[in-house]
Amino acid sequence: MRQQGLTGASAILFALALLADRATAAEPTLSEKLRLLAAAYPGAIERIDANTLILSDGGPPLEIDDGRKKSHAEKLAAADVEDSLSQIYPLGACAKLPAVDFEPGRIRSEALLKRLYGGTAKAVSQDLVTVDWFGERLRVTRKHGAADALKAAAADLSRHAGLKRYLSPSAGTFNWRPIAGAATLSVHSFGAAIDLNTEFADYWRWAGKASGGALRYRNRYPLDIVEIFERHGFIWGGRWYHFDTMHFEYRPELIAIARDAGADACGR
Repeated sequence: MRQQGLTGASAILFALALLADRATAAEPTLSEKLRLLAAAYPGAIERIDANTLILSDGGPPLEIDDGRKKSHAEKLAAADVEDSLSQIYPLGACAKLPAVDFEPGRIRSEALLKRLYGGTAKAVSQDLVTVDWFGERLRVTRKHGAADALKAAAADLSRHAGLKRYLSPSAGTFNWRPIAGAATLSVHSFGAAIDLNTEFADYWRWAGKASGGALRYRNRYPLDIVEIFERHGFIWGGRWYHFDTMHFEYRPELIAIARDAGADACGR
């Protein structure tokens, strides 16, 4: 479509076409999200075959979409792969209380995580390595580049002397356990998450509610930390309505989708 010489109705149609293109770019299709998911875990996902993922571990095909219409609570309790990609994570140096039940990354396909990292504590433990973290030795999975990503984040963070007090001592990495108040496993179970210094932590269960019923959001970690973690494939629990500001987990597929969508936490 040519831009020059457009007037009246033609100009309006051209503008609408541009808006449509932007809308499409801002909301990747499920197929595009799945492509970015496969690219984020090279060698782990062999191909996408109709409604299944074929993984290289030799296990059975993994269903992408179970076809069930779920509430947010049901997604948290029993997410399929499609559910886990349904909300787009926003990037950038801004933080505020998200909309109710907006929590990209908190919805997780446990079945996929088990296939990526191991289905038992023993299986996960076989791939744990030690990462130097500001004088501590933390156990993190080496699978899919998680340990290397945390090392790279630590190197970048170490260039900012004023940040160390927020980062260390860490409240933990590998810990095979369910999420507090839930039956589903924490990403800590897979050695792919880190909690920072609890002295600065804010958590939705501690927060209480404002007069309008919304949670009282608070964050005391510098957003430089968030940007550095995101640069290396980690998402931040401070972006969730049910927030957990000390928590970062390795989810490179969500970072890739965010970049593809141009999702900006500052709303620019």
